[in-house]
Amino acid sequence: MKEMAEVKEVKVDALALAEERLLEANGLRLEDVSSTLSQVQTHAVDEADVYFQLRHVESWSLEEGIVKSGAFSIEQGVGVRAIAGEKQALAYTDDLRPASLLEAARTVRAVAALGQARRVDLRRDALPPARYPAVDPVGTLPAPEKVRLLERLEAKARALDARVEQVMAGLAASWETVLVARSDGTLAADLRPLVRLSLTVIMSQDGRRESGSSGMGGRYGLTAFDEAALERLAREAVHQARVNLEARPAPAGVFTVVLGPGWPGVLLHEAVGHGLEGDFNRKGTSAYSGRIGERVAAPGVTVVDDGTLPLRRGSLTLDDEGTPTQPTVLIEDGILVGYMQDRLNARLMGMKPTGNGRRESYAYGPMPRMTNTYMLAGAHDPEEILASVERGIYAVNFGGGQVDITSGKFVFSMSEAYWVEDGKVCYPIKGATLIGSGPEVMQRVSMIGTDLALDPGIGTCGKDGQSVPVGVGQPTLRVEGITVGGTQG
Repeated sequence: MKEMAEVKEVKVDALALAEERLLEANGLRLEDVSSTLSQVQTHAVDEADVYFQLRHVESWSLEEGIVKSGAFSIEQGVGVRAIAGEKQALAYTDDLRPASLLEAARTVRAVAALGQARRVDLRRDALPPARYPAVDPVGTLPAPEKVRLLERLEAKARALDARVEQVMAGLAASWETVLVARSDGTLAADLRPLVRLSLTVIMSQDGRRESGSSGMGGRYGLTAFDEAALERLAREAVHQARVNLEARPAPAGVFTVVLGPGWPGVLLHEAVGHGLEGDFNRKGTSAYSGRIGERVAAPGVTVVDDGTLPLRRGSLTLDDEGTPTQPTVLIEDGILVGYMQDRLNARLMGMKPTGNGRRESYAYGPMPRMTNTYMLAGAHDPEEILASVERGIYAVNFGGGQVDITSGKFVFSMSEAYWVEDGKVCYPIKGATLIGSGPEVMQRVSMIGTDLALDPGIGTCGKDGQSVPVGVGQPTLRVEGITVGGTQG
């Protein structure tokens, strides 16, 4: 799809648009924002920021050819935050009037003692290059066209196999404008589109019912969901359901496991990535705390978090503290070299912010969060990796799971997996779960494929009650000695 190849160069003044939508539309001026920050600065705070947000959200779901739900909402508000040492205070409101901003400022400044008053002058510095187009996906198509898109997707899935008895399709889109002002004078803005299309099919044969699913999304308009994309999603979901109809009960034991490229990177995200976020490491609760410079993974393992990838679901032009995103190497050739940081934890740890300060909305404070987290490719052909396995499991796709994000201990279910013997994929298996520890799995990686792939744009990450869109990815991996829970009698 052309839309996903690169960000089209359209000259948009994000700052001007954000000021128009968030300030001028509510009778505010930039001077009111400066006054709010100056009011916080009458106390001895280390830093303060004001975060404005306007978000249009729309969703549609179709089941059995019937629209089951359709929703549209507008969310708007502002969060004012003050930081003193390790402490931070946040006040938020959906009332965007000067008096409300000043009241919020007087509330949060109580986190610190009285200090020398300081005036804050905001600067309109140049923003980093946009990582996605300034296109409103909610307004891309009229509502009837969005429903017809889902109907076409359902029809394509049903046409692939007569055993399809139930189809559920969903479409979600949001259009977000954010404006961030900091006490150091930084003024930044971002215009963020986000879309996601999902499909689930249920197939039956001889009294057995199995499901398959697929999805795609990113930061672009709905026109990316063309006929080719719909056909691909239909094929993927139906294929997965077909495989599960033929699947045998999974064996249990300790096996060599080959993890497929792309979405299986969710295991890396959950079981390793969270442990590399700055707050856990500053507090000493991560398995990676205080281990910079140590070997934490097998040679050849390099893990990166990169919020700059064009059009990706987890990407941001700048984070929710106004810091430009960047590629951050976390593990290099098996050695721990860095953490993901927001401004607070970076300052307390004597490090630089990495553009990973993220928040679900103006009603929450930012914290270190992943953007697009993935492992770099290695030197092995994927077919060579499979051919090297005497007895083991090939995990192509994952479903749900549970993770202790500080220790990295996990249990993940496989939604598509195969038994491998003598280097050949023999038959699909069902009911297999991976059980282990992320740090241990990273030490047991023995082969890394050349086929790095990112997920199709479907991930959402939860942490401390906040959800944000993310991306994951990896090449094909061979991992030794993973515990597999099975259903084989």
